Amino acid sequence: MIRNVKTSDAEQICAIYNNYITRTQVTFEEEPLAVGDIISRINSVTQNYPWLVYEEDETVLGYTYANQWKERSAYRNTVETGIYLDSDLLGKGIGSELKAVMIDELKARGFHSVISGIALPNPASIAMCEKFGFKKIAHFKEVGYKFGEWIDVAYWQLILDENS
Repeated sequence: MIRNVKTSDAEQICAIYNNYITRTQVTFEEEPLAVGDIISRINSVTQNYPWLVYEEDETVLGYTYANQWKERSAYRNTVETGIYLDSDLLGKGIGSELKAVMIDELKARGFHSVISGIALPNPASIAMCEKFGFKKIAHFKEVGYKFGEWIDVAYWQLILDENS
């Protein structure tokens, strides 16, 4: 089931995200977060943007959220999204389900443009974005440094309402 996040999900979200922090280059955070950090993020994000979780048998298996793209007011109709799944459940369609519901939610809220940044290489995330119609719009060389390696980041964009 996909539903809105609750602060009581923070512990499970923290476990999912900390796995990415400590074991992958998917996120550029380098220090594991505490549950309180996740609660603060949930409270901050959900003031203006959606945060969804995929739950099965009271266990959070993945989550996605949207957040402000840039601070300047002219960017107010554009959001950046992130998605993280329990690493044991990759390739089972949970990410696609979350992405589809998030896109619908962003359309319903009247957003115009969605940006997804992807640390490279990451063929699975690229495939998921492109499955939903995102187009590659930028590629930055060696902008992140983690685990002793330089990391490229590329951005994909989806225009939600081509007529506006």
